[in-house]
Amino acid sequence: MTGPVLMSDRASARGRRWTRQVLPWCVASLLMLALSASAERTLVVGSKNFTESYLLGEIMAQRLEGKGWRVTRRFGLGGTLICYEALVSGEIDLYVEYTGTITEVILAGDVAPERDALKAPLAEIGLLPLPELGFDNTYAVVLTADRAAELGVTRLSQLADLPTLRVAFSHEFLRRQDGWPGLRERYGLRQRPVGIEHGLSYQALLRGSIDATDAYSTDGDLERYGLVTLQDDRAFFPRYAALPLARDDLPEGARAVLADLAGRIDDERMRRLNAEVVVGQRSFAAVAADFLAAEGFDASPVASATWRDELLANTVRHLQLTLIALGLAVLLGLPLGVLVHRSRRASRVVLYAAGLLQTIPSIALLALMIPVFGIGVLPAIAALLLYSLLPILRATVTALVSVDPLLRRVAVGMGLTDFQQVRHLLLPLALPNVLAGVRTAAVISIGTATLAAFVGAGGLGQPIVTGLALNDPGLILQGAIPAALLAVATELCFEALERWLIPAHMRSASSV
Repeated sequence: MTGPVLMSDRASARGRRWTRQVLPWCVASLLMLALSASAERTLVVGSKNFTESYLLGEIMAQRLEGKGWRVTRRFGLGGTLICYEALVSGEIDLYVEYTGTITEVILAGDVAPERDALKAPLAEIGLLPLPELGFDNTYAVVLTADRAAELGVTRLSQLADLPTLRVAFSHEFLRRQDGWPGLRERYGLRQRPVGIEHGLSYQALLRGSIDATDAYSTDGDLERYGLVTLQDDRAFFPRYAALPLARDDLPEGARAVLADLAGRIDDERMRRLNAEVVVGQRSFAAVAADFLAAEGFDASPVASATWRDELLANTVRHLQLTLIALGLAVLLGLPLGVLVHRSRRASRVVLYAAGLLQTIPSIALLALMIPVFGIGVLPAIAALLLYSLLPILRATVTALVSVDPLLRRVAVGMGLTDFQQVRHLLLPLALPNVLAGVRTAAVISIGTATLAAFVGAGGLGQPIVTGLALNDPGLILQGAIPAALLAVATELCFEALERWLIPAHMRSASSV
């Protein structure tokens, strides 16, 4: 028994020595790494997809960078839902929100739209309202000056006498309780508004396509186009004080830096800053840097890339999103189609499920992906994958089912296994139709990928989203034209691929 006892004693001694010498070193190293990671933490600043939110996001980002913080910008995200989900999931650390929106949309409860009243309910979901910036950007209903004078309206209550007024509101305003539903109830309005992208509504007003739309009271476009704001004579709209809304784990140092911005922007100044962007055609970075310099702060403006560099980067990202999603859709859809095509019931279930996914609006599907994948490339690829499945599945199942039963019986008679039948008979005969399905999916993905910008994935949707926010047709075309050219190039590439892979007599038969 001496040997085993000695071995046990030696093992115990080594364990004690490891505990005394190695374990403290490991713990110290882990602590140093944790402290280093904390010190080097990169803060992610987000914004919604309208001018003021871009600008305020840039002001916060430059202010933090001026104090030595590393910052990543995730601007141009979709509406409140996407920004809120990104914040809660930790994909962004902060963005500028409005007290009325927090009360009515995020908390959906009877809470006063004041920062102090919002602290406790927001703390329950891990969020922190930082000090207010100083201005109140309330909703408003606007008309052109000529149309307002023609109708003789200056107050919202007067709209009750104009049930045929042509009204178009932003999609978010149409759904929010502090938007059209509550406004209609408070004022007894009978109009039937349609939805419109906020960035397009002012042009629709100027062309006379609509009579009234919603706006933000600090919009630079109000002065740019000489629009008239109707008086909220029944005090419907709550207070919309702007403030940075952050995660409660935002470092204390960053909180202190952002607190320096409190109360420095009043309503008039915010309108002027917005006007510098939309009227003066200056970049968000330049306007933000000038504001911070005027306030005596250090700023770190980002050097603006040339439009060629931006176009190249956006095109490359767009291709990445499309090709990855399309490749995954082929890898999933083709085997699944082969697997279920023999069963009418199974193929129906699979095709109905894929068709159901097609009915979900793209932006809604992207928003639903955020809790699972966060924001950025992953939710965009996941959404594009789901949208690409239906044409690939349908083409595969239809082509395989259409194979002549006589050929199947011949293959069985030759002793071919199921795999050999698929490999040597079914897939070669189905190839023209399968390629047609992949081709359709590719074009769908190229178009749908422009919406990826709403979840921070970039691509050719980025200039489109920014152009809508700034009402800049040039920026919109900078994304729309390359996307259209990519679709044309895709069609040409698939035509060449079909000529290479498919014999001429099969191509002509499939085209008929």
